Amino acid sequence: MIYDLTLKIAYDYRSAVTDARHSLRVRPRTDHDQTVTGLSLTLAPLPDECVEERDFFGNAVDAVAFHRPHRNLSVEMRARVRVDRPAVDLALAPPLAELAEAAFLDRDSGGAAPMHFTGASRIVAPLAALTAYAEPTFAAPGSAGPAIMALTRRIKADFAYLPGSTDVRTSVAAAFRQRSGVCQDFAHVMIAALRARGIPAAYVSGFLRTDPPPGRPRLEGADAMHAWVEAWLGDALGWVGFDPTNGIVAGDDHVVVAVGRDYADVAPVAGAFVTTGRQRTRHAVDMVPIGDA
Repeated sequence: MIYDLTLKIAYDYRSAVTDARHSLRVRPRTDHDQTVTGLSLTLAPLPDECVEERDFFGNAVDAVAFHRPHRNLSVEMRARVRVDRPAVDLALAPPLAELAEAAFLDRDSGGAAPMHFTGASRIVAPLAALTAYAEPTFAAPGSAGPAIMALTRRIKADFAYLPGSTDVRTSVAAAFRQRSGVCQDFAHVMIAALRARGIPAAYVSGFLRTDPPPGRPRLEGADAMHAWVEAWLGDALGWVGFDPTNGIVAGDDHVVVAVGRDYADVAPVAGAFVTTGRQRTRHAVDMVPIGDA
C-alpha cells in the first residue's frame, strides 16, 4: 500500500522563546517492509542550526536549534511511504520459556538487539500487579506468538480508549490502575507485561490509516500519531508488531516512524527551551491511501 502522510505540530508560547534546542523524530523509517519514496520537512521559523542524524535505534533525528526570539514554532512533515508488511504465522514462534532464554543468551549489541528491550527503561518498570494480570494469558502451553496475541486482545477488551484521560506524564501504574488511556498507555502496559516474562518488547511510534477499507471498522487512535508494540519472536520471525489499542497485529495500516524502549526514546519533539509562562500545542495527522504497492 502507498500512503501520503502529513504531520503538523505547532507550539504557541505565551512569552517569547529566547533559545531552544529540539530533537525531532518525525521522519518515517525505511526498513525491510516499508520504504519512504519522498519526504519534506518544513519548520517555521527557520532554525539557526539543523543537523540530520540517526540515533542508536536507527531512527531519523533532526537536531535543530533556535537562537532568535520566537513566539511560535511549527513543524510540518510530508512523506510518501510504501508499506508491504506480510502476514506472520505467529504459531512458528518458540514457546515463551525458550524465547526468553534465547533473548537472554543473544549477544548482538546493535540497536535492534533483544538485550536492549528486556529491562526497565525511563518510563516502563516492573509492576507486580501488572505481571499478575498477564500471567493467566501466558499460562497456556505452546508458541509464544498466540500468547502475545492473546495479551494484545485482552488489553483491547479490558482497557477503555479515552483521549484526555492521560497525558505523556502518566505512569504505567496509573494507566493500569484506571484501565483507561490512549495508545501510548496501552503500549507501555503491554511492554511491561512482556518484559516481566523476559520477552523483548519495543515501543513503536507511527501513523495509523484513518480511512479503513470498505467493510472494516475505523481504528482507534488514528487522529494523532499512533503507538504500538514490537515483540521479538526469535531469530526466525524477528520483530513483530502488535497493536493493543485495536487488538490486532500491525499490518499495512501501520507506518513506523521511530522505535525505542518507551515513549521517551521516540517523542516527536524533545529538547529544551528558555521562556516563561505556558505553551499551547496543536497536533494534526493525515494519512491518505493512494494505491496498492
